Amino acid sequence: MDRAKVVGTWAALMGWMVFAGALASAAAGPIRRPNVVLVITDDQGYGDIGAHGNGMIHTPNLDRLHRQSVRLTDFHVDPTCSPTRSALMSGRYSTRTGVWHTIMGRSLMSPDELTIAEVFQ
Repeated sequence: MDRAKVVGTWAALMGWMVFAGALASAAAGPIRRPNVVLVITDDQGYGDIGAHGNGMIHTPNLDRLHRQSVRLTDFHVDPTCSPTRSALMSGRYSTRTGVWHTIMGRSLMSPDELTIAEVFQ
């Protein structure tokens, strides 16, 4: 078989594949950015809203948000707010982000940490 003919056939095939891929991606439309809202409340336990069975405190707005949202049921949070926030923003354990308390600079996340906001840009 003629080497030039084989190379030419492969080049034409690859060109058509690149062209078809470009057409397919153009037909798919613009890339939609994700819409993510993190709602974080301080000093609130699991049973402090009506959606989780609390009959003494009326929380209709939080209950509606609960019904309309994704529920993460297998989770871990730190006992204080700053470490929990750093874990949510980075997707890593808080101790790996450098945040392990809320006082004396121990609440400052390392500037090298990649956050969810940076990923979504």
